[in-house]
Amino acid sequence: MNAPLYDIAISGAGPAGSALALALANKSPRPERIAVLGPQFAALGATLTPSNTAALDPRALALNYGSQVFLRQLQAWPTTAANILQVHVSQRGRLGRTIIDHTELGVPCLGSVVSYDALLSALHGALASSGVTLIHARPERIQLIDNQAVLTLGEHTLHSRIAVQSDGTQPQGLRREYQQHAVLATVRASHATPGWAYERFTRYGPLALLPHPEGDDLYAVVWCCQPPMAAELLAMNHDDFAAALEAEFGTRLGRFHCVAPKHVFPLSLHAGPTLLNNRCVSVGNAAQTLHPVAGQGLNLGLRDTAQLTHALTPWLLRPDSDPYPYLLRFADNRRPDRWLTAAITDFLPRIFSTRNPLVEHAAGLALLGMDILPPLRKTLSHQLLQGLRT
Repeated sequence: MNAPLYDIAISGAGPAGSALALALANKSPRPERIAVLGPQFAALGATLTPSNTAALDPRALALNYGSQVFLRQLQAWPTTAANILQVHVSQRGRLGRTIIDHTELGVPCLGSVVSYDALLSALHGALASSGVTLIHARPERIQLIDNQAVLTLGEHTLHSRIAVQSDGTQPQGLRREYQQHAVLATVRASHATPGWAYERFTRYGPLALLPHPEGDDLYAVVWCCQPPMAAELLAMNHDDFAAALEAEFGTRLGRFHCVAPKHVFPLSLHAGPTLLNNRCVSVGNAAQTLHPVAGQGLNLGLRDTAQLTHALTPWLLRPDSDPYPYLLRFADNRRPDRWLTAAITDFLPRIFSTRNPLVEHAAGLALLGMDILPPLRKTLSHQLLQGLRT
């Protein structure tokens, strides 16, 4: 059996995999023995620039304050971001609403919205000077052979003591199809309120308007609805789409004007184990893919990376030792936060879109209760802000 070339091989150079590599590099005495494999890299060990990262991605990402602190520590925070200071949560056609304010939680902001490409560019720029090994490849499979992780790259193989799957491979386990698609758009509002984000539950799915990093009067729209409706929205011209958005959201932000092409993504829940075998773990979307309500997907993935780094820090000082106890501890510690976050993001879009008047009224009363009783509001807000701490 070949000797391991690397201590840790990370399959996937997206936000979660890149952040993990940077965090581990800060703790490792030999960062070159950490390999990151991704098709975004132009060549082995290449210097990365925005021109040779992934193709443009339309997503705007809502990163909570905890994620912002983590990425700043990695020196990988994008130069352009839109802060979220308040979140207005409401239900269309029913009473009840609540407002989450950053001052109530004692943080400078609840989070920030960044573009996917700006975040990836910042992460890849930091990777280029981190000392880790960058490999332009997507592993075809990862196997456990003689207590080594073996990654197959075409006709070649790569051997590592630990492998981390962070490449968006769909996890095997819990699965739910929501029968919803997310329509993404960017709109300009005539009466914008900088710093405010909106989550509006409709009978067809949640509708979010997030401050956009490219302008104080711009909003990133995430409109979740049934596939036929999503197809209709996608086919609309800009004026008709803006009118439909105003009809569903209301006029508190004035008139809308669509300023960029629309995109549609299907929505589903997939969640599986983080510990795949005694040498391989999964993080990010390879561990769980969530409904976008409340914007928890990447935030949960970054908490995966932070906790895996914490778990492996002692092992990195003596990588000849068995890593399994450290990986097992990581999996056990991550379980409560992962499953609670998945449960919240699974429950919210389903309970608000039952189209049952009694359930809708009950949901409205729940929003009203959170508005009247700060402890209820703070409990949910802390979970969305920083996850369940163990």
